[in-house]
Amino acid sequence: MPTIAILTAALAASALAAPAPASFPHFRRQSNETANNLEVIHALELAPTAADRVNMLAADDFKYDFLAPPPNAVTTGQGGHTVRSDSRVFPALIGTGVSMTVGFIGPCGFNTPHTHPRSSEINIIVQGRLGAEFVAENGVKPISNTLDKFQMTVFPQGALHAEFNPDCEDAVFVAGFASEDPGVVQAAQSLFSLDPALVKADLGVDTINGQSIEEFRQQLPANVALGVEQCLNKCGLKPYSSKKL
Repeated sequence: MPTIAILTAALAASALAAPAPASFPHFRRQSNETANNLEVIHALELAPTAADRVNMLAADDFKYDFLAPPPNAVTTGQGGHTVRSDSRVFPALIGTGVSMTVGFIGPCGFNTPHTHPRSSEINIIVQGRLGAEFVAENGVKPISNTLDKFQMTVFPQGALHAEFNPDCEDAVFVAGFASEDPGVVQAAQSLFSLDPALVKADLGVDTINGQSIEEFRQQLPANVALGVEQCLNKCGLKPYSSKKL
């Protein structure tokens, strides 16, 4: 998948011991009780030992359902959605140094270029296939691969990367991180969140497709976006309207 296609589409478009007294029976991932999660997180972070952290939680608190996650764990766009399990939405991860995201990518879906500031990523395809591309840093060649079912790739920490479903069927990936809080920065959306004067200086233009930087910013698609025009035409999907650079 050519680099220019990714960047153009992006601009257009996380031992059975007796329970300790400080347990949290009301913590459930399927609920939207943010305050309870913050209480749990605070207590777990202050626990003196790993054993204390285990004893603070019920058995069910170590189970996370990617098909019934809390609302704030889901990122949704026209091309699909991702579900993260990090320490914010799954406090049992605190102290483990790991987390995971599952991506449900629809036909022509595009997990737009982004970085993870605090972790590398390993990414395995469990349904369908995906194009995967990354650029590790300035002066380094882009790496591009098409991954079939049960094939895996790695994205180095901080590398700009993206995944794209080139087919007319759904694809699913599972991504593992070496941090319980890897973070994510969407490239295009973050660039256009800067002061318009800085964006204009970076791009070297005052307008994009006749629109001001601010007008164009409002039209950037939410992740997961619909992908490149060739795939949309093949699958009979309606592309984003009038978003040519």
